[in-house]
Amino acid sequence: MAEKKFEIEEEKIDQAKLLEMYDTESRFRKFDSKSTVGIIVFLVSVMLSLFHLYTAWQGTLPTLMHRSIHVGIIMSLVFILYPAGKKSKKDKPSIFDWGLSLISLGLGAYILLNYNAIVLRAGLPNNVDVFLGIVSIIVLLEGARRIVGKEIVILAILFLLYAYFGRKLPGIIAHRGYSIKAIAEYMYLSTEGIYGIAIGVSSTYIFLFILFGSFLQKSGMGQFFNDLAMAIAGSSKGGPAKVAVVSSGLLGSINGSAVANVVTTGAFTIPLMKKIGYEKEFSGAVEAAASCGGQILPPVMGAAAFIMAEYLGIAYITIAISAAIPALLYYLGVIVMIHLRASKNGLQGLPKEQLPKASSVIKERGYLFIPLAVLLYFLISGRTPINAAFFSIITTILLTIVVRVRRKETKGLFMDLVSALEDGARTALGVAVSCAVVGLIIGVATLTGFGLKLAGAILFLGHGNLFLTLIFTMVACIVLGMGLPSIPAYIITATMAAPALAKMGVPMLVSHMFVFYFGMLANLTPPVALAAFAGAGIAGGNPSKTGIQAVKLALAGFVVPYIFVFSPQLLLIDVTALGLVQVIVTAIIGVIALGTSVEGYFYDNLNAIFRVLLFASAILLMISSLITDLIGLGIFMTIFIYSRNKSKKEIIV
Repeated sequence: MAEKKFEIEEEKIDQAKLLEMYDTESRFRKFDSKSTVGIIVFLVSVMLSLFHLYTAWQGTLPTLMHRSIHVGIIMSLVFILYPAGKKSKKDKPSIFDWGLSLISLGLGAYILLNYNAIVLRAGLPNNVDVFLGIVSIIVLLEGARRIVGKEIVILAILFLLYAYFGRKLPGIIAHRGYSIKAIAEYMYLSTEGIYGIAIGVSSTYIFLFILFGSFLQKSGMGQFFNDLAMAIAGSSKGGPAKVAVVSSGLLGSINGSAVANVVTTGAFTIPLMKKIGYEKEFSGAVEAAASCGGQILPPVMGAAAFIMAEYLGIAYITIAISAAIPALLYYLGVIVMIHLRASKNGLQGLPKEQLPKASSVIKERGYLFIPLAVLLYFLISGRTPINAAFFSIITTILLTIVVRVRRKETKGLFMDLVSALEDGARTALGVAVSCAVVGLIIGVATLTGFGLKLAGAILFLGHGNLFLTLIFTMVACIVLGMGLPSIPAYIITATMAAPALAKMGVPMLVSHMFVFYFGMLANLTPPVALAAFAGAGIAGGNPSKTGIQAVKLALAGFVVPYIFVFSPQLLLIDVTALGLVQVIVTAIIGVIALGTSVEGYFYDNLNAIFRVLLFASAILLMISSLITDLIGLGIFMTIFIYSRNKSKKEIIV
């Protein structure tokens, strides 16, 4: 392994405790690997991963059957691993937990064993069907409360009540109302409720890509990204903060969890940022903004891109390519503010002699790029994401074996590979349960037409004005996504809010990308800014102040979606070469202008008038019009030249 030359006096950070505080998925029981329960969890997790690898290779079972197996096993693990409350035993499951675990398996087995009969009597459920449907909803909500948190459970219950009491509700939100029998059947025995599109994607694409990420982590990908980022950006002005952006962005795209990424990567980067002089709140905010941005960064985009592809019927690679430029603009905005803050406060990078060399890092572990190259090759060649993920996993396994055998590091190799199967299954639990609960919400929305009603309400409030409609849609997405992981947040906002934009003539891909951005940014926006709070926990800063700083750093993410609505060329829709160049150049300058306006620094401290003018310049540059581009560019260049001449300082902007 490449020797690390840099050393820091790291503060003692209890990562496990922080994760448990801000990420409900991390509040699981820790079993002795040799105990009976530990062995059961290990075997079931490994078998679940092998089941998904086998079906990826040979083809999935009939839809309802495949999804019921996925949910049944997932839920059985949840009740064993996650205690019911703070007072529950942390060392072993209770009889009640074991009972719920077996019930979960039974609910999946019932569909598996009675599949043909269920299909034949579709629309005419018997008493057993209805009873098990009610049980499945209750069990799912309890499992979700344990692993995901109460927010999504409360939302699901409100929607279920809405489905039942619809007839008694007033005005536009009223509907015919549905019986408990109808709701139970729809949610349990159809592919529209619990086993809807969300769990369909979870049981195929998402699980496999989480498993892919697990194997990459076991192969040393996380440390590789950290070392490579240190080599590339560590010595530049404010280097450690830029390292956080690069490493967290790359890792965040693969692992799909902003909070987990903040805690794991931030344990290394945040102390470094504080050491060179960044404030506590700013350090935590940098990590939060960078980790959240990984959800919008191709090629994996935290797995949400696969759900988008399923919803829209568009090839995954098309979505990934379309998302590339906006994602880079988001990270450019974060980098610009980091650089300006470092310039303003005179913060330097780390000495080059303390950093690894990029050539050495790549020579030592550059082979880790091969699985990502295989992934991109299969996706670009038109193969399905399932095939792409499967062969990428196989490539990672073979590479790990070859490299470790060659380096004579074979001790524990087999168990490392098997533990990757276990880790992948356990990491997938939270996402799978979230998708199943979202199935209840989406099921009610489609059953009652609530999605169309909400879209109509947004349009009504917008008075036919696209800009106002975008603002109301943004607010709806942030509220709906508050406290939720990015994947369920996107599914909910895509169903509830995206139709409003589609009715305004906004292309479907643009509409979905718009709501995806703001569902993701809900992780940064107070009062429930989970990623920012996790960053504050590591940095020792004030959570609310860290959240506000994170929003400032991610401000480009709040603006870029408006750009691609008015300029779809940014998503490579109906684009010409000249039009694309114009949009990209003006967007880049606009993001820089936005950063200088927020930070109040451009070669030197800026007064309030210049900051307002730069903000106006940013907005003008982001509006798709030659006149506004010229005016915005004129304002920007005037302040740029004036500030440079006045300060007479050399600085790379």
